[in-house]
Amino acid sequence: MNLDFVLSKMDAEPTEPVRYYLDTGTDFIIVNELLQKNIKIIHTGYECKICGSDEPIFRMGMCKKCYFESPQAGDWIVHPELSKAHEGVEDRDLEFEKKMQLQPHYVYLAKTSGIKVGVTRQSQVPNRWIDQGADEALVILETPNRYLAGITEVALKAHVSDKTGWRQMLTEQISPGNLFEVFEMLKPYIPAETQPYILEKPLWYKFKYPVVSYPPKVSSIKLDKQKEYEGKLTGIKGQYLIFEDGKVLNVRNHEGYMVKMEVK
Repeated sequence: MNLDFVLSKMDAEPTEPVRYYLDTGTDFIIVNELLQKNIKIIHTGYECKICGSDEPIFRMGMCKKCYFESPQAGDWIVHPELSKAHEGVEDRDLEFEKKMQLQPHYVYLAKTSGIKVGVTRQSQVPNRWIDQGADEALVILETPNRYLAGITEVALKAHVSDKTGWRQMLTEQISPGNLFEVFEMLKPYIPAETQPYILEKPLWYKFKYPVVSYPPKVSSIKLDKQKEYEGKLTGIKGQYLIFEDGKVLNVRNHEGYMVKMEVK
C-alpha cells in the first residue's frame, strides 16, 4: 500500500477495542488493520487546513497567519473560561463563537496517566476522551454554555490536574484512583454558580485500545526534524501511533502535514 495524503486527526469508533480511521481525502484507512505491519512515513510538504497554503504548519493544522486570525484558534478553545459569546462579545467571529460556545458542555474527570479534569462539548462525546487516550471518563456537570464549564474547570484544577502525561499514558503507567471517589472529594470546590448543573447520576465511560504491546519508554517523532521514519506499528492510543522501537507519532499534532505512507 502506497498513499500520498494530508494528515488529519484520526477518526474513531468506541468499539472494544477502539477502531481508528485515517482520512486520505479519497478513502479511509482502517488503522487497526496496520498493526504488526511495517510502516514508512515520509514528510513531503504542508497544507494549511484553513487556507490550503503550503506554508509550514504553526499549530492546530494551521499556518501562522490562520492560527492568529481564524476563529477556530481563539483563546477560548484552550481556555473555556475566556468564552464571551454568552455576553454577546466577539473574539474573532461572533456567529461562529455563538455556535460553538452556546451549546451544552460537559465537565468531566478522566483517567489518562492519572486523574484529570476537563471540558468538552456534549457533541464531542465520547471521541474527546478517546483522543486523550483515557481509560475511563466520568461526566460530573452539564452546563448550557462553554463559559460555565470553563470556570468550573478552573476551580477544580487547583485540586486535580488538567493535563495528560503522554509518556505515562503510552507506557501504561496509569496512576490508581477511583473517579467517583475523586468526584465526591471535589464537590465542595465546584463554584456556587455551577452547583445547579451537577449531575445527580454521573455518566461513566470505559475504553480499551488496540495495543499489542506497550514500550517501556517512548520518544516522539517530529516530522519537521525527521522527514522519514520506518517501524513496526504495535499500538494505537489517543491520537498516537505506537511503534515497536518506542517511537510514537502524535497524528493530531501533525495535522496539515503532507505525507507519503508505505505499508509493507
